[in-house]
Formats: sequence, structure tokens, C-alpha cells
Amino acid sequence: MLYEARIRRIDMVLCKKQPDLQLFCDDVHSSQNLSAITRSCDGAGVLYLYYATKDNKAVRVHKSITQGAHRWVERERIDTEKKFSFLKQKKDEGYQIFVTHLDENAVSFREVDYTRPTLIIVGNEKEGVSPQVAAMADRSIVIPMQGMVQSLNVSVATALVLYEAQRQREEAGLYDTPQLLLEQRERLKASWLYRDTIVRRSKGTIVQPG
Repeated sequence: MLYEARIRRIDMVLCKKQPDLQLFCDDVHSSQNLSAITRSCDGAGVLYLYYATKDNKAVRVHKSITQGAHRWVERERIDTEKKFSFLKQKKDEGYQIFVTHLDENAVSFREVDYTRPTLIIVGNEKEGVSPQVAAMADRSIVIPMQGMVQSLNVSVATALVLYEAQRQREEAGLYDTPQLLLEQRERLKASWLYRDTIVRRSKGTIVQPG
């Protein structure tokens, strides 16, 4: 019964995933921030999270921070040398690109339309987004601040942007109709169940069917 309930839950979540709302983290430094961002991605229905690091090394996630969210978000590291071709490819695929970056043409993160295929770029805690990456975006967005400090922690800022995107997409009914084809959902379900089984078996909490 518990196993069947788990499958139903996975099916429900996959029906709400938004494959054309994607995130790219540029030059990640902090594994803690990436872990928190992963959790926010899962909560907003984001399926694909991309990231790049200066040393081209994979960044581990902290399970105590993700609370399991890393099992439900497809993470992919993009080689630093290939990130510009990656962004160009996204444009060629029809994605609009928003970057969290303070410049003279930046607008509030609430003033853009996230219901179209969208890739959101966020920077790291130290330098933000590089000028070269920012130049590839269609629009710079900012979170209006009323205090002395002019920026938020990157994971907090990312969460705010993602939940504005979620709000708009909910109003547009995009969570009410599956955005993934049945074949895609079945393939992801098989992968997710495999990951989930390994974790739950290691904890001794899995209940086998039959």
C-alpha cells in the first residue's frame, strides 16, 4: 500500500513538472546554496537545473538541506568552456533568457512573463553573473530592495523569482495540464523510483510490493 501510494505521488508530481521553466547557476561556489536552490526548484515544479563551476568539478548536494529534493530535480553540470554554446542552444530552442543582474536596463522580477519557455540565470554569491553571460540574456531582472543592502542571498533570490514564475504559471493553468509527454513521464518515473528505492532501502523504510 505504501509503495502504491509512493507511485501515485510520483505520477502526480510529474504531471505538474514544468520542463520549459529552467534554471542555470553560473560559476557555482557554494554547495549549500546549490542545495537550497535545488529544493526551491522542486517546490516550484522545475525539472531541469543546470550549473557551471570554474574548476569544472561536480558540486555535491547536502541532503540535510535538500531534504530529498535532489532526487526529483534533474541536475546537469555544464562545462565552463561550453556554457556559452549551451545558452545559445537554449535561445535556438526558443527559450527567453532572464538573468538576475543589476544594470541600467534591469526591471523588477515581477514585470516579466514566465509563462513562455524560460531559462533563468543566477550568479554566485561573490561575483554574481559574469558580464559575458549577462550579455546573452534577453532581459536583466532584479528584486527591488528597500534597505541598505542591495542584494539577497542567491538561494533566497532564486526562490523569490521561481515562485513568481510559479504564480504566473498557476494563473495560466500550466500546472493543470501535464507538460511532459506520457513517454517522458514514464521514463522519469522509472529513474525516480530507482533512486527512491535505493535511498529508502538504505534507511530500512522501504516496503516491497506484494
